[in-house]
Amino acid sequence: MGAGTRGASGGAWRPNPVARTVLIVLSLAFAFLMLVMPLLVVVSQAFGAGWEAFWRAVSDSFTVKAAKLTAITTVTAVAANTAFGLAAAWALTRYRYRGQGLLTTVIDLPFAISPIIAGLIFILTYGRLGWAYPFLEAHGLKIVFAVPGLVMATVFVTIPFVARELIPVLAARGTDEEQAAVLMGAGFLRTFALVTLPHVKWALVYSVILCAARAMGEFGAVSVVSGHLRGKTNTLPLHIEILYNEHHYREAFAVSAILVIASVLVLAARSVVETVSRREVR
Repeated sequence: MGAGTRGASGGAWRPNPVARTVLIVLSLAFAFLMLVMPLLVVVSQAFGAGWEAFWRAVSDSFTVKAAKLTAITTVTAVAANTAFGLAAAWALTRYRYRGQGLLTTVIDLPFAISPIIAGLIFILTYGRLGWAYPFLEAHGLKIVFAVPGLVMATVFVTIPFVARELIPVLAARGTDEEQAAVLMGAGFLRTFALVTLPHVKWALVYSVILCAARAMGEFGAVSVVSGHLRGKTNTLPLHIEILYNEHHYREAFAVSAILVIASVLVLAARSVVETVSRREVR
């Protein structure tokens, strides 16, 4: 059964209706079983005991502290990676130099390294056995088992999202307009703000949304560097794990629903950005 057929005279390709139906049904079935159904289970379990039980779980002091810490790490990681992503994308698409391929490889590194390994890297660097620990101890600084460690681990795992979204867009735009602006006397910042940024703004917004979504749900790396100090270094994913391990299943599902709702909002924002950007292109 082919995916499509050609006309009798060898004309335009026509989709095979049977293949199209089978592929659509398989895709929808897989998406429902692996994505939609688990999320529906989480939401139904979260509200299974009623609104009051749900509110007690999500308004608990430890849950509120975990939510605030998640927001702090997410915002900080997104801000850091936005700045780095813009700089890296500019450096890779506007200049030619030795080591360019190495920078590209380094950007992709978090995709290849397990988040657990990423957490161990920070432990071995900034922990008691790390080479940086004497300096940190002498200056009263704490990275591991503290908020800075959570932020650094989250930044590490989300590094590629902004840069990788901007690099192909900047490469496709070329440098003609920027060179024209420079010839007309515009400086670097003016050229970037008035020429470059307007062309990549939707890709930047899209990448920031993806980076935020990844940062909110990060578990592996922050789990290693957090020390699981309840009320101090536990983000929402870590707090959910503690509730589940303590057999507080209803509370765990209630807190999980917060992340599910946040994910839905992120998806909605992404859809809006995609729609607006397509309209602007047209």
